[in-house]
Amino acid sequence: MENTLTIGLTLFLTLCVDISEAVGRKEGPHGENTQKRLAGSSDNKGGRCSYTFIVPQQKLTGALCLNTQSSTANHSEVAALRLELVQQQEQLEKLRGQLEQEGSLAMEVRALRKESSSMNSRIAQLYGQLLHEVMHKKDQALEQRRVENLLLNATTQALQVSSNYRELEKKYGALTSILSSQNQFIARLEKQCQCRGSSQASLVGTNEMTNDVQRDQSAPPRQQDKTAHYIPSTTAHTPTDSPFISFPVTKNPGPWRDCQHVLDSGETASAIYLLRPQSTNRLLQAWCQQSHAQGGWTVIQRRQDGSVNFFRTWEQYKQGFGNLDGEYWLGLEHLYWITRQAQYKLRVTLEDWQGRQVFAEYDSFHLEPENDWYRLRLGQYSGNAGDSLSWHNNKAFTTLDRDKDSYTGNCAHYQKGGWWYHMCAHSNLNGVWYRGGHYRSRYQDGAYWAEFHGGSYSLKRISMMIKPI
Repeated sequence: MENTLTIGLTLFLTLCVDISEAVGRKEGPHGENTQKRLAGSSDNKGGRCSYTFIVPQQKLTGALCLNTQSSTANHSEVAALRLELVQQQEQLEKLRGQLEQEGSLAMEVRALRKESSSMNSRIAQLYGQLLHEVMHKKDQALEQRRVENLLLNATTQALQVSSNYRELEKKYGALTSILSSQNQFIARLEKQCQCRGSSQASLVGTNEMTNDVQRDQSAPPRQQDKTAHYIPSTTAHTPTDSPFISFPVTKNPGPWRDCQHVLDSGETASAIYLLRPQSTNRLLQAWCQQSHAQGGWTVIQRRQDGSVNFFRTWEQYKQGFGNLDGEYWLGLEHLYWITRQAQYKLRVTLEDWQGRQVFAEYDSFHLEPENDWYRLRLGQYSGNAGDSLSWHNNKAFTTLDRDKDSYTGNCAHYQKGGWWYHMCAHSNLNGVWYRGGHYRSRYQDGAYWAEFHGGSYSLKRISMMIKPI
């Protein structure tokens, strides 16, 4: 039904339009006036419709009009539209600004991405270098552990060698004691049979054995005719017990208190005399030097040819050893009792391998008893040799088996002798007698006086003498 009404309305509108066009074309000579009248009538009757439509089967209360004229523009709507347009333009400008900002941000992002890429490549390079360094450090750590293991093994071997050396030193001490006992036995046999020639030969052979440790290895072997002039003795307890030493013929048979007492008794010959210090029944023999520096000197130590080994034990240094008419050490115990009698002075005479002779003299000299380790007490120095003994003043005596020095190790072990060591020595007159002066050794173990040619020069002749003031 609705489709039929729509078709009917369309046909009616088409018919009305055609009729109006036909009326317009049939205007005669008065058509213009007619048109004008129509226009004038339309102007006068503006409230009426230009066309009238009759819609069938519709209940309408009034006429259905269609206005084909353009409606008058609404100013408020235009203003609203313009305002909206301005707002849209402002929004458009804001969007354009935001777009420009986002463009700059996009540029920065691209730059950051590029920088990040370069940083990533740099980090990868640094990681590779770090990995290389780590591997290198690991190799170094392995090498260090290997070196530490080698060092540990070497230290263990050194300790083992040191232990073996100490055992050898003990064996050497035992052998020295055996040789001393043999020497005493031989001396008693010599007294019984009075076989001077054969006993000298046997004792020389024994002394050669005991002196191998300290003797200068570069020294040529001594001839038998030279060794016949002295009788070696290496006994530990009776070192000066030499039965075939020729004593000078004296007016007074002795014994004397010291060599000054011998000189005062009218004996002016330098020789071996029998002494007995006051306040003791101890008898000892000593060489008295009567022709040097007004005489009266008791020789307590002499070095001249390297024939006697001075690398000895505490007991041997206490009792004395050597040959009274050659190289010998008087003995710490004898020296203690002698220096108790009066105030003594000490004179040290030195000679180098060019024949130059110097001396050092100290205006007081004595030793403390054994319970204070024969501590050295010295006075003021004078002389031309230089003072190399005052550094040892107030120091205890040290040997290989009695370490009383201030050094962490045993100075006697390094210096190869017995002395009043400190840390360790400025003088070492009981060290190794090296031939020729300057010597090469792992340690400064020569018979030296530091102020006279230094510690690497072994002196040719040494003599220590004491005399009462």
